[in-house]
Amino acid sequence: MDFYGYVNTVELNAPDGIPAEYPFDIPCVRNFKKLNFHSKVTYLIGENGMGKSTLLEAIAVALGFNAEGGTRNFKFDTQSTHSILHNYLRISKGIHRIKDGFFLRGESFYNVASEIDELDKEPGSAPPIIDSYGGKSLHEQSHGESFWALFMNRFGGSGLYILDEPESALSVTRQMAMLTQMDKLVNKRSQFIIATHSPIILAYPDATIYQMTEEGIRKVKYKETDTYQLYKGFLDNPEQMTSILLGD
Repeated sequence: MDFYGYVNTVELNAPDGIPAEYPFDIPCVRNFKKLNFHSKVTYLIGENGMGKSTLLEAIAVALGFNAEGGTRNFKFDTQSTHSILHNYLRISKGIHRIKDGFFLRGESFYNVASEIDELDKEPGSAPPIIDSYGGKSLHEQSHGESFWALFMNRFGGSGLYILDEPESALSVTRQMAMLTQMDKLVNKRSQFIIATHSPIILAYPDATIYQMTEEGIRKVKYKETDTYQLYKGFLDNPEQMTSILLGD
């Protein structure tokens, strides 16, 4: 059977009208209507404050993931700060059942690592949870190493992986390696939804890219993205760009 992804669309569902409160005071969120997900990889990009993380979080929560990250089995709540947006989303799912999944958000990954350590302290006959993450406490590794251990060990395929700025802890070479690993997982019937500022992570071929601006959300091609054009412009002539930026 052909694989068409685990989630097909997400759309705003507000029959009684859009509230005036956060996050609907963010123009891009207020103007949001519907997104179609690629069966392999879908990206959300845009400047800070456009609502990428807010929308990604709402999609994850609407699908049953913990707001602070982790699998759908994680139920901890360090501090309830997620928005109400998930209550206003309607998600259309595919015919395939999600067998694996993870919501990664860099800002609260520390809390996920702490929860794993705490759960493994509880008595029980099940294998330690950390075994699925490489066998070494994520707190006993650097930020980048713990991210990479998660990506290489916990993501097993046949899953939906929602990633919020995964490049925040990864070197350039690891970001390149991430593309390779993503492709292996895609070939194991996996689907990715990623918010990123990285032109490297954004480069997965045959992906759908949505650029978020105050005017709304539009689909763009890789080389049309602000992410690509700004990085390319800088790297093509760093001396001229730094001269402009520093007012020389």
